[in-house]
Amino acid sequence: MKLQISAITMTLTILCGNAFATSLPGPVVDTAWLSKNLAEVQVVDVRSNAKSFITQAEFETDKKTGKKTLVEVGGHIPGAVFVPFKAIRADRMENGQKLSYMLPEKAAFEKLMQTSSLVAGKPIVLVSASQNALDVDEALRLYWQLKYFGEDQVAVLNGGMAAWLAEGRDVVVTPAPVTAGNWKATAERKELVATSEDVASAEHNKVQLVDARNGAQFLGLGKREYVSAFGHIKGAHLVTPDVLFKNEGPAVKFYSADTYRSIYTMSGIQPDAPSVAYCNSGHLAAGPWFIQHELLGNQHVQLYDGSMHKWTLEKRPVESVAVAAMPATCSVGANTPGC
Repeated sequence: MKLQISAITMTLTILCGNAFATSLPGPVVDTAWLSKNLAEVQVVDVRSNAKSFITQAEFETDKKTGKKTLVEVGGHIPGAVFVPFKAIRADRMENGQKLSYMLPEKAAFEKLMQTSSLVAGKPIVLVSASQNALDVDEALRLYWQLKYFGEDQVAVLNGGMAAWLAEGRDVVVTPAPVTAGNWKATAERKELVATSEDVASAEHNKVQLVDARNGAQFLGLGKREYVSAFGHIKGAHLVTPDVLFKNEGPAVKFYSADTYRSIYTMSGIQPDAPSVAYCNSGHLAAGPWFIQHELLGNQHVQLYDGSMHKWTLEKRPVESVAVAAMPATCSVGANTPGC
């Protein structure tokens, strides 16, 4: 009997060991690693263009050389499940105000991941279209949300679908069967989220503010329609999306950690000092948060969920060249720069 029990125990140990044998090498994996370990991970494709998940990619062929160049991402990695970027964020009520594009409630996010076939305990690799910085930040926003809700076995594919396609790797257009997942939200890591009060007291507390938008929005020369005022939060440092990633052929990829340290330093930001990343809603802010928190190992970095959308709805102060040039009769929340 003891021998039988021991045999059963050994079998279960081997099976469990095999189930969790693959561990992610870090927060970023490359196409070669994913291709080799595809059966051992769950691939989650996150993008805004749902149609592209099930349509062929578009290539342009050079008439002289016959070389094909990727024009538009299409299809997906075999076995990948699709999560529409729009679905990962939600409307929330705070202090009587409706806020859009926010972190969902725990139960709602858990349900979304389960209906997307995610299972507990199996490493997750997030894949974006990766044709531009906004694509990459879609995957990084989901990464941040998964981390917030307790998931640590998660990584992002460097170069995403654009790199995968450019290398001629296997692609399918038929979705994998949807199965009921059992993924669980095991935590709510509030230390990853900055509140409006945290942002308002950032300068006093010697916390750096990192603005992840474009230069025109930072200066107040333009804004998104859901942001109520032009400009940026006082004391913020600008790090635009286009400087955070490099182009390699049709794909957008990450720089090295040393390069990021230089980018931050030259932007007036101390890479290892406490920081809060923000943008218009909390999408682009996922880029600098990921780079500083995950790639540079700074555990004192937060993301301001709601960002300028929330900040300006609360009628908090902004700095702007448009405001500085504004006639006395103009309001800060006007829809036209300068008035």
